[in-house]
Amino acid sequence: MQAIRELYKVGRGPSSSHTLAPERACRLFVQIFGKYPYYEAELFGSLSLTGKGHRTDGVIEDTLPGKTDVIFSADWDEEFPNGFYLRAFDGEHVLQHSWTVFSTGGGSIRIKEFPVPFNDEVYEEKSFSEIRALLKKEHLNIPDYLYRKEPGLQEYLRHIVHAEIQCVEQGLAAKGMLPGKLQMKRSAHDLYRTALSANVAERQRLQMMSYAYAASEENADGKTVVTAPTLGACGVIASMVYHYYNDLHYDDTMLADALAVGGLFGNLVKTNATISGAVGGCQAEVGTAVSMASAAIAFLDGQTIDQIEYAAEIGMEHNLGLTCDPVMGYVMIPCIERNAVGILRAMDCALLSRTMSMIKPHRISFDMVVDTMNETGKQIPITLKETSAGGLALEYEEAANEQNQSSL
Repeated sequence: MQAIRELYKVGRGPSSSHTLAPERACRLFVQIFGKYPYYEAELFGSLSLTGKGHRTDGVIEDTLPGKTDVIFSADWDEEFPNGFYLRAFDGEHVLQHSWTVFSTGGGSIRIKEFPVPFNDEVYEEKSFSEIRALLKKEHLNIPDYLYRKEPGLQEYLRHIVHAEIQCVEQGLAAKGMLPGKLQMKRSAHDLYRTALSANVAERQRLQMMSYAYAASEENADGKTVVTAPTLGACGVIASMVYHYYNDLHYDDTMLADALAVGGLFGNLVKTNATISGAVGGCQAEVGTAVSMASAAIAFLDGQTIDQIEYAAEIGMEHNLGLTCDPVMGYVMIPCIERNAVGILRAMDCALLSRTMSMIKPHRISFDMVVDTMNETGKQIPITLKETSAGGLALEYEEAANEQNQSSL
């Protein structure tokens, strides 16, 4: 497995696959080859189909130092479905350098012609069953295991905790409209104000949903957020962190440990399945975020290693088959609302793991449900994997067309 640091990354929205990954690739391209007067980025897969709504062309043009042509193309013959060709030209428009860049999910990249150093393997163990056996043999908890493998990780995660807090605070304070043709009003501020006047039974749940809205709206507005594991699913973990820090007064060290625990399960999904909506649908994004948050909450609740695994398994199991069909290619509908639902689901998963583990043993392991998610993702049609060519996106488009026709 790769480093946990590669799972949690601070960057600008609205999509880790579509903005953060191309930005990282372009910066690295310039770092390796230097500046050139002309560039060309030819997008394929989901990058091409929803790149306009995700502002892929804008981030590439902003990052490369020369005149840049962004081309939206259809089919390509590469091994991974989501990526782009990046080319540099001299003053006579003669090709000088070319990369094949794969956007693998969560802002991570793989380059066919160049071994990216941050993709190095850090962990020998590839499954939770292997990790659990090691933990029990050496009498370690999950954070100790991770910190031994990644020196300085706890301090890095404390930085991530404060980045999460900042994005929620900014999202709660912001008002106005989100960019794009959907004309979506920001709702986090009003939802939070409504939560404060709600009855005791509803207040905490509404507050946590408002935190998820806040981070997700910051993402949709292209502001700075954290991949957890992706930007489209950033609201789930951000809400958890803000709730435990602001409402329950946990310190940043404890929350860093919780992020480490959640990150382990997210890393296992990334290694053995996918966190890319273009590959596995939204089960890979929000499903993974719910699984990570469920494990982190169970850890904060003082649950055992087996109970933490159970919480993570529940979080993923009940998101199996979740499609990725963003309306008009924006990370807004159903994405923002889905993050708000996700944090409540994570809280319920941690509660259920603690309670049901005292009643009977569970039969589905985390490794089993990850394998199932991977196979399910392969069977989800391409129209329901971040292409906006089917599902809710198509239904909305058809309804809007009908409304326009009737108004003529």
